[in-house]
Order: sequence, then structure tokens, then C-alpha cells
Amino acid sequence: MIVLAFSLSQAWAISAQKLVVDARSQIGKTLYYDPAYSKLTYPMGDVPMIKGVCTDVIIRALRQQDIDLQQLIHEDMAKNFKAYPQKWGLKSTDRNIDHRRVPNIATYFKRQGYQIKHAQFQAGDIVTWDLGKGLVHIGIVSDRKSLIKNTPLIIHNIGRGTQEDNILYSYNITGHYRLP
Repeated sequence: MIVLAFSLSQAWAISAQKLVVDARSQIGKTLYYDPAYSKLTYPMGDVPMIKGVCTDVIIRALRQQDIDLQQLIHEDMAKNFKAYPQKWGLKSTDRNIDHRRVPNIATYFKRQGYQIKHAQFQAGDIVTWDLGKGLVHIGIVSDRKSLIKNTPLIIHNIGRGTQEDNILYSYNITGHYRLP
């Protein structure tokens, strides 16, 4: 019998690597950026893989690890609606869209204690940005780095489908999260 023992950091590294692989697997499959409102099944609802937004990259990668942000955010918002951004004029939760909004994901991650400050970016970390003019973005830190400055690449969808790009410092970083 073989017994494997891992420290918490080693367990995270395995999970983080899988998160990166699962995010990267969307490249070439999610080809379009489509922010249209869609009625989704619940739980585990998703828009067709060929399209999506930046949050869908995160949602899909986490689902491969049996983490359903749709259900988790819906349930937390139902109990703590006022703790979430009140940007969209909603009076209650909407399980079709709430988990697909960057501010809601960031709020959920903060409420769970996943936000980290003053730490180096690691593969599998999740980052949010302010793009300006009221636009926000989210992506997953890759295990690959840029050739020139050795900056971690980001797996995201900012308009051309899921891509892996050197954008970490291209916009104002508003959140840095590491799931346990």
C-alpha cells in the first residue's frame, strides 16, 4: 500500500495546476465573447462552450474541480443579498447571471477569505482588473510566463474567446485571490 502525504501548499499546487490546465483547455473551444443574458439550468448551468465572457473561463475551470460558482454565489447572495454590489437594479438574486458578474465573484471570494495581498502571483491564482469606463475583467494566472519580462501569463476571455496572454499588468489590478 502506498501512502501519499501532502502539505497544504503541495495540495494547493496540485489543485492550482489542474485549474490552469482546465482553464487552458478552453482555448480553441470558446471562440467568441458573448455577454448576452441567457436562461441557464440550475445548478451547473452554462452557456454553450463556443461562447462566453471572462467569468465563464473561471466558472468552467472551477467546475472541473467540482466547484459550482453558480450555486455557491446564488446561495450566498440569497442569504446576504446586501453584501453584494447593488449595481444592476435587482431586488433579489438571479441564478442565471449573478455568478457571471466579476463584482459578484470578487465579493464571494472576499467573503470566503480567498483574497490575498502583497503576495507573488502563482499559477492558479485568480485576478480581477478595472479596465476603465466601468468595465471589469477576471482571469486565471497561468503556469507559463512571458519571454521578455518573465511575467505570468493570464488565461482569460476579453473579446476573442479564451486566450493565454501577457496582460497581468496591463490594467489596474483590483483583486488577487487564491482558493484553498
